[in-house]
Amino acid sequence: VQLVESGGGLVQAGGSLRLSCAASGFTFAEYAIGWVRQTPGGEREAVSCIGTSDGITYYADSVKGRFTISRDNAKNTAYLEMNSLKPEDTAVYYCAAGPSRDNYEYWGQGTQVAVSS
Repeated sequence: VQLVESGGGLVQAGGSLRLSCAASGFTFAEYAIGWVRQTPGGEREAVSCIGTSDGITYYADSVKGRFTISRDNAKNTAYLEMNSLKPEDTAVYYCAAGPSRDNYEYWGQGTQVAVSS
């Protein structure tokens, strides 16, 4: 099983980034996919999640209206479009997969996002 994140980087406040999560080794379409971030201070936050066939999404209040999660089951890939980035969005972003957003079984290695003021 592998989840490989990409798309992180350094961006100025107000800018945008698109994270990708490429999955392999399991039936991607049958798993909820989420993004969880860990700040430099060590705080962990569940940023967003998308369900399986129903496509139901969840967003943390801190990112609502700025971030959009999506998935392409044909490509076994999930995305996190991040707009209007703020310095407080600086974190390592992890992709995760599981039966629900409260129960992730698989994790990626993370991708660093840094937002400068």
